[in-house]
Amino acid sequence: MNENLFSSFITPTMMGFPIVIFIIMLPSMLMTSSKRLIPNRLYSFQQWLVKLITKQMMITHSPKGRTWSLMLASLIMFIGSTNLLGLLPHTFTPTTQLSMNLGMAIPLWAGAVILGFRHKLKSSLAHFLPQGTPLSLIPMLIIIETISLFIQPMALAVRLTANITAGHLLIHLIGGATLILTTISPPAATITLIILTLLTILEFAVALIQAYVFTLLVSLYLHDNT
Repeated sequence: MNENLFSSFITPTMMGFPIVIFIIMLPSMLMTSSKRLIPNRLYSFQQWLVKLITKQMMITHSPKGRTWSLMLASLIMFIGSTNLLGLLPHTFTPTTQLSMNLGMAIPLWAGAVILGFRHKLKSSLAHFLPQGTPLSLIPMLIIIETISLFIQPMALAVRLTANITAGHLLIHLIGGATLILTTISPPAATITLIILTLLTILEFAVALIQAYVFTLLVSLYLHDNT
């Protein structure tokens, strides 16, 4: 337990150079592509999953919003695969870094908002002032709605970072406790090992759910602006 609790969140380096870029590129290398006339099962499953996710997210979008389907499908596959690879031992999870998540959230949010102001200017401005607002509350509501608009990308990034980081910390703490209890109390170590196994299974689900939630919220922001 002498290891720093947050050491797994430090950006890895090799010869003084950060290698996080290569780690981020790794999930895309694992996505198979087939040039065969009859694709294999892995490629068929991958294509079926992408089509299912795209259909679920784009079903309520306008034709302009559906032009983002490839980007959103790529986003959920990237975040999901990155989260899953981060659960492997001695690996680094880029989505535990707030800077990276902000780098994904801010451009996507800004693109959706700019699209709304470009094509639906009156509707976008109407969100800042609901109909029937008393004159005395107009300045306050405009300020509140403006702040809530600019908080959206921060909420996206913080939600993903907090959920992934919390899961990794729990696994680290329970894993360390299990290792110590092995020599002190084997029955207690068995119980904590079962808890650790169940928590790991839960974290696999959380990794996929958080990828879906992040992409779904971006899709909702896009839907409100198209």
